[in-house]
Amino acid sequence: MAADPFRHELKYLISPHKYLELRHRLRHLLRRDPHAGPRGEYRITSLYFDDAADSALFEKIAGVQHRSKVRARIYDGQDKIIMLEKKIRNGEGVRKERVQITRPLCDALCAGDANRLADTGEALLADVAWQMTNRLLRPKVIVDYVREAYIFPAGNVRITFDKDLRSGLTHLDLFRKAPYAPAPIGGMTILEVKYDSFLPRPVQDLLQTDTLTRQSASKYVLCRTMAGTHLWED
Repeated sequence: MAADPFRHELKYLISPHKYLELRHRLRHLLRRDPHAGPRGEYRITSLYFDDAADSALFEKIAGVQHRSKVRARIYDGQDKIIMLEKKIRNGEGVRKERVQITRPLCDALCAGDANRLADTGEALLADVAWQMTNRLLRPKVIVDYVREAYIFPAGNVRITFDKDLRSGLTHLDLFRKAPYAPAPIGGMTILEVKYDSFLPRPVQDLLQTDTLTRQSASKYVLCRTMAGTHLWED
């Protein structure tokens, strides 16, 4: 299992005009993510999990300082790379524990087969298996979007534009090529700025962060709300 160090993560909702403006600026200083395709972007599809009390959902809404959420993630609709991730927030810091899993293990995960996960001996899978047994962790919602990413070596900066945010409203099948419904964000793009201990001044100047308003912009919360799979639904 790989565990990343804690990093800063800033989120903004930006208009289509602002997206085009910032993308034009960034291209002159930052490099594109080498994992992106020829168009410089890729599609991410995630299946988010939550427990019987919807702790990840309500703790995010309440702004609890120490919280976590679990998701399985694929890229461009393929099962070649399937990542199981536990995203942990502690105040302003964010880190991930993650492990690549096979399609059969992913199927066991989605089916709630805790024994199959625990038998792997992998720490993260054992943790998820424990949550399935003791907290009734289960799949909750599909979150799908197109990501355009840029990197800057100093400060280990990664800047992403997440576009075309959609959710699967009627299914929880990570691999099903079904129509997705657009999230209710009015065509806005989610800008995420991630870095280690500092955000270099040239990047700050390009982004003009002082003119942007930080927002929570949780894709999980947005898609859970539109799916109506929450405890306050009518």
